[in-house]
Amino acid sequence: MTAPTSTTPARSLQWRVIDIVTAAVLGVACGLIFWVWNTVGYAGFKAFDALTPGLGGLFTGVWFLGGTLGGLIIRKPGAAVFVEVIAASVSALIGSQWGIETLYSGLAQGLGAELVFLIFAYRRFSLTVAALAGVGSAVGAFILELFTSGNLAMSITFNVIYLVCMAISGVVLAGLLAYWLVGALAKTGALDRFAAGRERFGARGI
Repeated sequence: MTAPTSTTPARSLQWRVIDIVTAAVLGVACGLIFWVWNTVGYAGFKAFDALTPGLGGLFTGVWFLGGTLGGLIIRKPGAAVFVEVIAASVSALIGSQWGIETLYSGLAQGLGAELVFLIFAYRRFSLTVAALAGVGSAVGAFILELFTSGNLAMSITFNVIYLVCMAISGVVLAGLLAYWLVGALAKTGALDRFAAGRERFGARGI
């Protein structure tokens, strides 16, 4: 007797042209968001940090959005880093008060999210995974800032508060927000050529 064969095609982790183009578009879009947040979010960051040092971390999550969106939509190795770095580059080119350091931040934040998607072998993209990717970005940013922003010389209390606030912001503003945005985009049909669009709304398998 012949064993039944699966009708579900194997999912490839190789990048397609549409993946590259979409990731680039996402990067530019997120870069524009970052550029706006450089003023609005940083004002909130400074205000909250004045209340309690480290509390400004609650405003950092928007800067992590590129990595989580890239990972959730493209679902290929390197997508989180690619989108986050493109976004950081756009932000820096338009005009970021941090200059070239914006690119370092993009790389660190993208790598943090990428590591989470790697841990799940690029096969799980649930709300929980999105939230963890946001935390991963926060940790990447935190580690970088220990050295580039002098936070290593700050008190343990400051660093604990800052890390916790960054992680919370990463969960909400990068993880949960990105997950919601993917769902909203899928409803428009914009993601029909991606697993993120097909699996949510009942089209054929991933």
